[in-house]
Amino acid sequence: MVKKDRQLIIKMTHLAKFMVCIMSGASSKLAVFLFGCYSLALGVCAEEHCAADPHRADYYVAAVYEHQAVLSPNPLALTSRKQALELMNQNLDIYEQQVMAAAQKGVQIIVFPEDGIHGFNFTRTSIYPFLDFMPQFIRWNPCLEPHRFSDTEVLQRLSCMARKGEMFLVANLGTKQPCFSSDPGCPRDGRYQFNTNVVFSSNGTLVDRYRKHNLYFEAAFDTPPKVDHVTFDTPFAGTFGVFTCFDILFFDPVVRLLRDSDVKHVVYPTAWMNQLPLLAAIEIQKAFAVAFGVNVLAANIHHPSLGMTGSGVHSPLKSFWYHDMENPGGHLIIAQVAKNPQGLVGTENAVGQMDPSHSKFLKILSGSPHCEKDAQEVHCDENADWNLNTPPVFYSEMMYDNFTLVPAWEKEGYLQVCSNSLCCHLLYKRPTLSKELYALGVFDGLHTVHGTYYIQVCALVKCGGLGFHTCGQEITEASGIFEFHLWGNFSTSYIFPLFLTSGMTLEIPDQLGWENDHYFLRKSGLSSGLVTAALYGRLYERN
Repeated sequence: MVKKDRQLIIKMTHLAKFMVCIMSGASSKLAVFLFGCYSLALGVCAEEHCAADPHRADYYVAAVYEHQAVLSPNPLALTSRKQALELMNQNLDIYEQQVMAAAQKGVQIIVFPEDGIHGFNFTRTSIYPFLDFMPQFIRWNPCLEPHRFSDTEVLQRLSCMARKGEMFLVANLGTKQPCFSSDPGCPRDGRYQFNTNVVFSSNGTLVDRYRKHNLYFEAAFDTPPKVDHVTFDTPFAGTFGVFTCFDILFFDPVVRLLRDSDVKHVVYPTAWMNQLPLLAAIEIQKAFAVAFGVNVLAANIHHPSLGMTGSGVHSPLKSFWYHDMENPGGHLIIAQVAKNPQGLVGTENAVGQMDPSHSKFLKILSGSPHCEKDAQEVHCDENADWNLNTPPVFYSEMMYDNFTLVPAWEKEGYLQVCSNSLCCHLLYKRPTLSKELYALGVFDGLHTVHGTYYIQVCALVKCGGLGFHTCGQEITEASGIFEFHLWGNFSTSYIFPLFLTSGMTLEIPDQLGWENDHYFLRKSGLSSGLVTAALYGRLYERN
């Protein structure tokens, strides 16, 4: 294991319990949650319900807006620049309303989603009228210098919003850049078209831009000739990093950006289609914050009919999030965010001295003479009630990958399942058995559907029904309560802890970390039924 890489993965410790609150006015089925919601400490806000205190020295005030975009009725049709601006201005009008609402709460930075201004499903030709010209390497205030460049109407409006709201503003738009035949990468139509995030300072200055590198079936856009590793500095919280949507699963620009800079905060416009059980929007956002020990300001687009919802302000220890698959309309989240995010610092083996289950986990890993394993059972001291006969191994598709699984049928036990070089282990207890099927699954291989990338996954999931073939199906409700250790002999240090309970509720592990070359997740005291607990490893070099 590379020591420098491992330092990026934050070790975990035993945590104080946090409250989970549903915002006032939300329906019982509406998954709108504030995690770690104690207002005196954090001044958490959602829309008009409360005002954050912008004067706390250790915090800054951030906002993300989940936007239901006004879309082109026919994105494949050719249109004029005037018609394109008419549609985009409808979305920009909503953006401006949100900026002014955020300004009333003392917000210092706001993030808007990917595709929120122009929409999606364009061809390379049909999107052209929606593109702004993006000048290269020029510090420029479009609001104060609107006539400096042509075809920059969207940039001008965004600049003026930032200036009027007196806040940093991050938004996503399509941009164009002329190129010449002498450039070997220049497209045949003589221009680059990029999916672009722009960052404006509180006085409206365009301080930087990031061009999306890992496109997700976006025929309208080009991959930049060079990877952008973009950071920007703020007077209120130091350095932020920038990337977009699908980028989150890849080494460049994300890992290199965080490894080689002092980034403590990430702005993340996205247009993410939820895919359970492993890649719901809020699930991967939170996992990223925990894995890298950073704050993540994530703004998703809101189109429930397309499976698109899930935004949040996430730190390693707390999250404020929104997920709503039922109701239309946008949603503004405002929260105070720690300038120096606190990671989860491991307590090593001291936890085992207080917790018999953790002590047993450590003995299993160490091969202690007090803990004997064979193909059927695990015996540790006198605790014979943890034993479990070997369950049947079965196979089921999860996230388009063929997982190897074993059922977790009993009230308590130890399970192991292997695939290629990865073996996953589960030590668990349940206070009561529910009429649900849970399974421990493993996958070690190349994912090839909707993207190609190598993953190693250990996952405890609730199945869609009682049949083995339902394991891996998308579900959001569960009642099974577990106390457990989940671990595996991963070949990578880049491991993302995915953790969801019933009603799209985010959970925080009690402990995460390495022990005897195995990475583990430990949890007791779930707030609701378990949907997914997984360790999602990325082997970037094997893509």
